[in-house]
Amino acid sequence: MAVLGQRNSLAVLRESPHGVYLDAAELGEVLMPAKYVGPELKVGSVADVFLYRDSEDRLVATTQEPLVMVGQCACLKVVGVRGGIGAFLDWGLEKDLLLPLREQTGSLAINDWVVIMAVLDERSNRLIATSRLKRHLDQTPAAFTAEQAVHLVVAQETPLGYRCVVDHTHWGMLYRTELGGPLRIGDEYQGVVRLVREDGKVDLRLDQAGYRRIAPLADQILDAIKQNNGRLELHDKTDPETIREMFACSKKSFKQAVGSLFKAGKIELKDNGLELPRR
Repeated sequence: MAVLGQRNSLAVLRESPHGVYLDAAELGEVLMPAKYVGPELKVGSVADVFLYRDSEDRLVATTQEPLVMVGQCACLKVVGVRGGIGAFLDWGLEKDLLLPLREQTGSLAINDWVVIMAVLDERSNRLIATSRLKRHLDQTPAAFTAEQAVHLVVAQETPLGYRCVVDHTHWGMLYRTELGGPLRIGDEYQGVVRLVREDGKVDLRLDQAGYRRIAPLADQILDAIKQNNGRLELHDKTDPETIREMFACSKKSFKQAVGSLFKAGKIELKDNGLELPRR
């Protein structure tokens, strides 16, 4: 079964001047535009694609990798705001992801960063973002076990520490007393379940090896900018292969590291590159 907002393996049904049409089962035939079609794709072969709706609300397939899929949380950059409608977020695809006003927890401006979950809008069956995480996270007791490795998105700061989204499904807590320093909202870490309490609440700790895997990438990017006279010609539209060649990482990891540098005030984001702040 093909799923909107997820990656799917779909068979090529037929070719056209505009690309190839894929078999999305009950969703019907879906166009993958020609710019995403490699020479290896022929009728009968299978394509690994992400399904979403384009700017004209047509179902479309792409080989591009989104920064978040349905049911996942991420911290995304606001690239547009439209009164009465909401904010538009960069999620790595040509069409920005809408965060409707009704799904916001506070006012947003261009260049803000916001922790969201990608969901299917029950009203329109369109992909949207929501920052009202409580509505969509599982409120039943978590089935995690002590010492289980988990993925964390830092979502909220509290007097006790940081509330995190655990494996995109449940809330968990990183206590300030067990951290070596402050964390940034939106950062992602590898973590470990320390304890699942009787009331179902989840206590966490950071996987230090996971933390070390994240920090050096930001350092590498910052060093590369400094060594290139304070500017690097990389930006949101840079080809993923170019990024992989330079830093041996995915575009998603690159954008997360760039986001952490920007939020820390160490770089400025320009339309066509990254720069050191002017003093």
